[in-house]
Amino acid sequence: MKSALPPLNWLRAFEAAARHLSFTGAAGELNMTQSAVSQQIKALESYLSTPLFIRRPRGLALTNVGLTYLPVVRDAFATLSRGTRAVTGGDKNVLRIQSNITFSIHWLAPRLHLFRAAHPDIQLQIETELWETRYMAEGVDLEIRYSLLPDPAVKSELLARDHYYPVCAPDFPVTSDNLQDQPLYDCMNMLGSWQDWVEDQGMVWTAPPVTYATTFSFTLTVAAAGGGMTIAHDLIAGHLMDQGKLIAPFPHRTPMPEAYYLLMTPAAEKNPNAQAFANWLRQVI
Repeated sequence: MKSALPPLNWLRAFEAAARHLSFTGAAGELNMTQSAVSQQIKALESYLSTPLFIRRPRGLALTNVGLTYLPVVRDAFATLSRGTRAVTGGDKNVLRIQSNITFSIHWLAPRLHLFRAAHPDIQLQIETELWETRYMAEGVDLEIRYSLLPDPAVKSELLARDHYYPVCAPDFPVTSDNLQDQPLYDCMNMLGSWQDWVEDQGMVWTAPPVTYATTFSFTLTVAAAGGGMTIAHDLIAGHLMDQGKLIAPFPHRTPMPEAYYLLMTPAAEKNPNAQAFANWLRQVI
């Protein structure tokens, strides 16, 4: 007879793999091998008698059962975390911040030393998601979300609107005439696309093939390596252009439908550490 709960390490592997949509990404986070994560997921699926992931050649997708189970598992871990913090009282000064992976890597990480220099006494915990959740994530104090206007149930503040445009390596041989013959990359599920950028300036889109990835981090890396061109926007590509790794070969920029929003819990609005980070963010972004 099965116990009421599967082992917690199976659930932790599932939550990490679902967040990264990758067994490899989960393995890196959990300091495990990819095969160990895969085996734990298989064990959990066997325990539940249902698949949680769709295995695809280029990544994972959650099944309907996986999509239903994920928030349950996250809520359970969040409850355990809150309970543990309440008992130990060991991290009262920790500020928990969440944002998507691309923003965390390409905007926040290069600038985080500025915040730490101004507030060395504030301890941060940065949590990243592949895609933002509909509601503010459990257990975090503050979230930076890139999306259309967040759900009205979530209190949000507009941080920045942005523009998108093509970027490539400095020596990449592209002109307006041969643009659509180049290897083109983009991030999936974005409302601004190659076609939109081309047609926004009155050009004809010939529907060339576009390679899609789940994050801009991948497409920006390909472009910086000289492997093609990607659509990007100011906040995530700016520091790479400042470093000379990328250029914007065309002057036209198109407003993005999405924007960056700041979400804070009611408790964080009264937390001096959260207010300090929010004020810094408003000034720097």
